[in-house]
Amino acid sequence: MKVFVDTSAILGGLNSADDRHERATGAWAKFLAESTLLVTTNYVVVESLAVIQGRLGLPAVRAFLEEIVPNIRVEWVDEDTHRAASAALLAADRRGLSLVDLSSFETMRRLGIRSIFTFDRHFRQYGFQTLP
Repeated sequence: MKVFVDTSAILGGLNSADDRHERATGAWAKFLAESTLLVTTNYVVVESLAVIQGRLGLPAVRAFLEEIVPNIRVEWVDEDTHRAASAALLAADRRGLSLVDLSSFETMRRLGIRSIFTFDRHFRQYGFQTLP
């Protein structure tokens, strides 16, 4: 099984003060035990790094880069995916929907991934199966 990983899942797993921490760490453990192929994009990595550094500090950045990223296949957002996500952002005309989310949607469709490890409601709204 392939599962896409979103920033909200990464933050939930790293931040013990997050209300979703237990669900996130339980899901991480399950995915790793089952050898689930975890996939994300370089955009999600950059977004996660920015939020982790700002909210949790450099020790959490180190944990993310050394313990989490090596367990995830990182797909690089190419020019076509970026353009499609940018066009979708303008077409959606919604303030709460991000370029990172839209590039994730495009990448998931391209790779045939229907399941995503996230706590972000936008993915379900766009027809993806959200986990946990």
